[in-house]
Amino acid sequence: MSKEFQEVFSKLTESEKKEVTKSKIESLIELVPILLERVCEKNVNELATLLKQSVLPSICSQTDDEIEQLFENIDKDKNLLFDKEVQEKIQRFIEQRFERDKQVVIQRTSDISKFVSLMGQYLNDAITSSGSGSKNVLNIKEKIQSIDLTSNGLIELSDLQTELINAASSIEAEMNTVSDKLQSGKTQVQELEEKVNSLEEELTKTKNESMKDHLTGLLTRRAYNDEIKRIESSYKRHNTQYAVVFFDLDFFKKVNDTYGHECGDVILSTFAKILEKNTRDHDIVGRYGGEEFVAIVHFNLNRELLQYLKRIKTIVNANNFKYKEHEIKVTFSAGVSIRSDHESYDSAIQKADMLLYEAKENGRNQIKLEDGKTI
Repeated sequence: MSKEFQEVFSKLTESEKKEVTKSKIESLIELVPILLERVCEKNVNELATLLKQSVLPSICSQTDDEIEQLFENIDKDKNLLFDKEVQEKIQRFIEQRFERDKQVVIQRTSDISKFVSLMGQYLNDAITSSGSGSKNVLNIKEKIQSIDLTSNGLIELSDLQTELINAASSIEAEMNTVSDKLQSGKTQVQELEEKVNSLEEELTKTKNESMKDHLTGLLTRRAYNDEIKRIESSYKRHNTQYAVVFFDLDFFKKVNDTYGHECGDVILSTFAKILEKNTRDHDIVGRYGGEEFVAIVHFNLNRELLQYLKRIKTIVNANNFKYKEHEIKVTFSAGVSIRSDHESYDSAIQKADMLLYEAKENGRNQIKLEDGKTI
């Protein structure tokens, strides 16, 4: 063994040393798979999900089969995340995503610019178009005022009649030209208006989609953090009481190992629908990561909070989750803290996380509250 290898080997756990000896590992590179076992699978799964979301287009609707294929491979083997070639591919995909979105924004802003330009052009034509016909009318007015009806006024009036007819025809032609331009401009303006409206809808849709977890439809971790800032501000101004509820599905890894990740996704999605359906509109619920979910529940009386928690637990315990021909029994554990019992939101969510851990340690399928109650 080299000196470097011996130094690393000495820092391994006993079980890791046994694995090295058993597998006859003698180089540092061969130690990587063993060291990767120390990485929390849940964190690696969450990292893979975040990376996939970062490379998929946000405004551009174009999809990339190569991206999907890469992350399908990563789903099967999370160690690929630590492969240099894979990391370089992900970096290239992220750069491509920014470029695609930039091109879409450039195109859409170009449409808006055309819209404004056309509006200015045709309005300017309508406002400033006086033409020779209008000038002729002004000249005729001056001639009429200077006619002396006592002498040859009738002859002069006859001549002016002809000039008036010609001027009227000229004005009519000018107005028809302006009208045609305005009509043509109106059609182009309407087309650009539709494009601008489409852009607004796309941007709104993109914003909403970026707030929702792609699998569960709940708030993403980032969107949840933005919402909690608003709720915390309201709490400080109006003392609007709320509870932090941390949910975690029990033995979820076993479900994935037994039935596959597709089944796990179905269970996550179904559990999310239960939470969403039974959580009020002014409360929020989000996917915190992996099989963890968090809800912010406002309440005035303790029994309101207890009713909410019992309702979720009863629904989950009374039903099996369906995947293809399988009916799978799933339970969850949860920890609940009350915001007013803590100096800050961070302290409250840490307490909820701690209570969730206690629920797991005490046998799972239970909800631990800060006052010592267990549901």
